[in-house]
Amino acid sequence: MLGSIPLLIIPFILYNIGITGVIGEVGGTPWREELFSFQMMSGGVFTMTLGDALIVLALVLLFVEVIKSTRAARASILDHLLSTFVFIAFLVEFLLVKDAAHSVFFTLMVIALVDVLAGFSVSLRAAERDVSIEG
Repeated sequence: MLGSIPLLIIPFILYNIGITGVIGEVGGTPWREELFSFQMMSGGVFTMTLGDALIVLALVLLFVEVIKSTRAARASILDHLLSTFVFIAFLVEFLLVKDAAHSVFFTLMVIALVDVLAGFSVSLRAAERDVSIEG
């Protein structure tokens, strides 16, 4: 049952914690806060912001979600349904919440959409291989 919980709910929750003021100021955007930076051999400076780190986390979790969608179990149907609900939550919040009108949140929402589309596509492709028609 725990394997059906969509992992992309984690960045959704973390973003909402950030806009409520637990990270940074209330109503502020902590996503531009620098986590670290270092000098590259090329002479450039690499900087990682909190928003960048949240997107990287979401991409790693997307990879895990795609791997989970290759299971041929009944739980995968529940997993796809819950992933769809997470995307709908992202979409509704993006449209209705002022602090969600941010490029980091939009990118997270697109990652959730890719999760839904990839999950259904992988499952349908796997189902095609399981069905054999004899004529």
